[in-house]
Amino acid sequence: MDLYLARKPSRRRTAVKYVVPSMLSNLCIFLFTVIDGIFVGNGVSTDGLGAVNLDLPAETMIYAVFLVTSVGGSATAAIAFGYGDEKEANKAFLNSLAVTLFIGVIFTVAGVFFTEEICRALGASRTFLEPAADYLRWYSAFSIAVGLSAFLQAFCRNDRAPGLVSFAVITATLCNIFLDWLFIYPMKMGTAGAAIASGIAQTMACVILLPHFFSGNSKLRFSSFKLDLNLIRELAVRGLPECVAQLATPMVTLCLNLVLARMVGDVAINGFSIINYVSYLALALFYGTSEGLQPLFGRCYGRKSIGSLKYFRNLGLKLNLIGSLLVIVLLVATVQPVCRMFGAGSEVTAYVAHAMPLFCWGFIPMSINVMLATYFYSTSHSDYAMVISVLRSLIMDSLVILIFPVIFGPGIIWYCFGIYEVFVMLVVLALSRRSRKKKLRAA
Repeated sequence: MDLYLARKPSRRRTAVKYVVPSMLSNLCIFLFTVIDGIFVGNGVSTDGLGAVNLDLPAETMIYAVFLVTSVGGSATAAIAFGYGDEKEANKAFLNSLAVTLFIGVIFTVAGVFFTEEICRALGASRTFLEPAADYLRWYSAFSIAVGLSAFLQAFCRNDRAPGLVSFAVITATLCNIFLDWLFIYPMKMGTAGAAIASGIAQTMACVILLPHFFSGNSKLRFSSFKLDLNLIRELAVRGLPECVAQLATPMVTLCLNLVLARMVGDVAINGFSIINYVSYLALALFYGTSEGLQPLFGRCYGRKSIGSLKYFRNLGLKLNLIGSLLVIVLLVATVQPVCRMFGAGSEVTAYVAHAMPLFCWGFIPMSINVMLATYFYSTSHSDYAMVISVLRSLIMDSLVILIFPVIFGPGIIWYCFGIYEVFVMLVVLALSRRSRKKKLRAA
C-alpha cells in the first residue's frame, strides 16, 4: 500500500519521519540566531546586540527572497513527484537553482557596496551605525551560501532525505557556535565576526548537502537544461506566499523599532532585541512543523489522497497549537536567566520582564496562520496563501503597530503583535471554510 495512502499508524510514522527532522533543523536555526545574539551581547556590548537586531529585517529579507525559489521549486517538485513526473520535478530543481544563484549575486553586490545606506534606512542611529554596518556587510558577502543552503535543504527534504538536512543544520550550528566564540572573544572581531561565523556555517551546510544530488538515492540530478520562464513563473507563484510570510518578522521588527525609538527610547530597543531573539523559538517550532509536512501536503495533493491530506493538516494544526502554549510558558518563566545570557543590565531586564507576556500571547494565532499558509501553497491554493502572507507581513502588522500606539498610547505597543495575528487568523479561518465549500460544490 502507498505510504501516503496508508492507515493512521503509518501516516503517523510518516509524519514523524518528516516533522521531527524538520523541527530539529529549525530549532538549530533558532540556536544559530540566538547564539549570535548571546556572543554579541556578552562579547561586544548591549549596543552591539541592538545593532544586530536593527539588521535583522535586512537579514531576514535576504532569506525570505530565497524562499521564492527554494520553497516554490520544492513545492512544485513535490506535486510532480505526487503524480509520477520525475522529469518535471527535475526541471523545477534546475530552474530554481539558476534563479537562486542570480538572486545571490544581486544581494552580495547590494549589501557589500551600499551597507551604510541600508543601515540608516533600517533606523540605525550614530550609536548603532558602525556595528550594524560591520555585521550587514559581511553577512551580505555570504548571500550565495545563504541562498544555496535554503535551496538544498528544501529540495533534500522533498527528495526523501529529511535526516540529511537535520545533520547538515546541526553540524552548521555547532560550527557557528565555535566560530562565534573564536571571532568575537580571542580575535576581537566584533559584530563582523558574528556575521562571518554565520556565513562559514551556511557554507558548511551546503558542502554537506550537495553530495546527495550526486548519489544513487536522489531522484534529482544536475544536468544541462534550458530556462523555462513559464515554470519559473509557476514556482514563483507557489513560493511568493512563503517569501512574503517570512517578511512578517523583519516588518514587525522594523515597525516596533521605529515606534519604540520614538515613544520609549534605547532601553526599549535593547529589550526588544532580546524578545525578538527568543521569539525565534516559536518560529522554529511553527515553521519546523509546517516545513516538515509540506512534502506530504504536496504529494498527497498530487495523488488526490484527500483523507491523508486532511489528516496531515489537522495534525499540523494540533502540533502548532500545543507548541505555542509551551513556548509562552517557557519564555515567561525564564525571563531573568534569558536576560542574563544576553548580558542585559537590571534596567533592560526589568523592561523585558514587563513586555514579554504582553508580546508572546500572539504566538497562539500565529501558529494557526503559519500552518494554514503552508497548507494552501502546497495544494495549489497560492492565492489564499498570498492573502494570508500579505496581511501578516505588509498590511495588518504595519497598520496595527504604527497606528494603534498613536491612538491608544504607548501602553498598547506590546499587544500589537497578538492583535494583528488575531485579525489575520480570522481571515485564514474564513478562507479555509470557503475552500472546503468550493470543494463540496465541485464534488
